[in-house]
Amino acid sequence: MTLLLGASDLEALVDRPATIAAVERAFAEIADGGADQPGPTSMSTPADSGRFILMAAVSDAAGLAGVKLLADVPENGGRGLPTQRSMILVVDRTDGAPVALLHGRVPTRVRTAAASAVATRALARSDSSSLGLLGAGALAREHVRALRDVRPFERLTVWSRSPETVARFVADLARDDDWTGEVVSAASPRDVVEASDVVCTLTPSIEPILAGAWLMPGQHLNVVGARPRPDEREVDGDALARASVWVDDRATAATKSGDLLLAVAEGALALGDVVGTLGEVLTGRVRGRSSPDEITLFDSVGIGAQDVAVAEVLLGAARARGVGTLIDLNA
Repeated sequence: MTLLLGASDLEALVDRPATIAAVERAFAEIADGGADQPGPTSMSTPADSGRFILMAAVSDAAGLAGVKLLADVPENGGRGLPTQRSMILVVDRTDGAPVALLHGRVPTRVRTAAASAVATRALARSDSSSLGLLGAGALAREHVRALRDVRPFERLTVWSRSPETVARFVADLARDDDWTGEVVSAASPRDVVEASDVVCTLTPSIEPILAGAWLMPGQHLNVVGARPRPDEREVDGDALARASVWVDDRATAATKSGDLLLAVAEGALALGDVVGTLGEVLTGRVRGRSSPDEITLFDSVGIGAQDVAVAEVLLGAARARGVGTLIDLNA
């Protein structure tokens, strides 16, 4: 039997501490060789700018193999539709039986924020007390929930191109009791950077919204929001040149991270300057932060192993609560 889980089912099943732990294990498992994480496949035609991206992984620890089909369709913005949609199929690691089909919105959002939490715990200064967000949408809300427990943050500074979006974000935080510290609405991205020990970029920006010239010693950046395209980015080349850079997966970053690839094209750094993957830090294969003044940067493109990891957590919760629809695909 195969379990079908829709977006509303999945929202009620989210366990953030379990998701962070699962994503951390997935990064380490890749570094240890217990998971296979191929580079993504991107498909398109000349008809429009839409891309269809396959992100796959197999995990011995989870006992699952999975693939996500991500439809990245910028034209949907003009149609009043989501610009990104996805589905995740997971099968049994041993016999290949179809285990579940999950709507991709919730797993993608929570595993992306979980990866930032893992990176922040591994790379940010232990005394980081101020968090900055560039972007104030659903991914920003999820980052607040994921990061608030990994460092002793006391102040949150947020910016968005839309003041209305920021106002709604702040109101939602207060209503849901997601943040107990100070919240500041910033007038510009630079104001966020200058006020924050940890900065997360969470926008679908095409051109840089963060300049390396603004960075201060000891900061940590999670560069998250740009679409997985080699010609789109949120931060400029100077930001990567000034920082020590870690990635979620080398092959993925070398083909899909516009933040990294455009900086390389400009001569700001070389691919060989990347310190390593987050999993390699967690398993001690490469160094993490080396000094209090070092600027650290996690380039988060998103990988299939994260999807498999969060799928395992969500499936466990769904089975325990009897959530979802079972169907017999062999019938």
